[in-house]
Amino acid sequence: MIYETKKTRDLATKNNISILGCGWLGLPLAKTLAASGFHIKGSTTSDSKLQSLAQSGIEPHLLKLEPDGILGDVTAFLGTSSTLIIDFPPNAKSENGSYATKIGYLVPHIVEAGIKFVLLVSSTSVYGRGSGLATEEMTISPTTESGKQLLEAEQILLKDTHFQTTVLRFGGLIGDERHPVFHLSGKENIENPEGPINLIHREDCLGIILKIIENKIWGEVFNAVAPYHPTREEYYSEKAQDLELPPPHFSKTNQSSGKIVSTGKLLRYIKYNFLHPEL
Repeated sequence: MIYETKKTRDLATKNNISILGCGWLGLPLAKTLAASGFHIKGSTTSDSKLQSLAQSGIEPHLLKLEPDGILGDVTAFLGTSSTLIIDFPPNAKSENGSYATKIGYLVPHIVEAGIKFVLLVSSTSVYGRGSGLATEEMTISPTTESGKQLLEAEQILLKDTHFQTTVLRFGGLIGDERHPVFHLSGKENIENPEGPINLIHREDCLGIILKIIENKIWGEVFNAVAPYHPTREEYYSEKAQDLELPPPHFSKTNQSSGKIVSTGKLLRYIKYNFLHPEL
């Protein structure tokens, strides 16, 4: 008879990662981590996606965080994993304070499962509409509901001493079919033409997360945007031309403003080379 010891249990869970939210970013992330040798548990809120998760080599779990609790077997989803990646965004139109509440409901289950590391996919929206250089060390005051909820969720996780949390504040996510230029193309009187862009390609998001996990960089807050900050007018006009779309037309009636999000800290810690530095 083989008896399980704490050491064998730790070895069994070392490469197990649970990803809460296998959507536009979470599903490719799950596939990337699985291809790198990790056993991945992935959650979805839709029954119809369970089979596709399984076919991708991901252990599927039906789970939904509600304002008044969690639907689904959260114990099975978190159990035997050492790391949890939280990758579902606030819905600014319907959250009304409930995103941080959902994260709060999740914390006791994280502790009970013995999760050691948490990675929260957050957003540079926590910096609000300020101008200048945005760094992780500055005092911030979000102006949107989603930014406020993300900041509160960050604080809930970072202050818990039962596990270590790393927060990744991604800029605007782009990749393949997802790009702001499709929404802006042909529009008139677009505000803030001189504001800088702060975007990041999905492939770089995946590479950065993989680096953090492989190098065990926990207990930190990082900005993650491509080191490329042309003006909105310059960038979207050029991108529309590249894609043969009707150009956007910007208004210069009001003064432009905007921040440049710094990735200096991230690059110092993981020395990452962007796959799409100029988007």
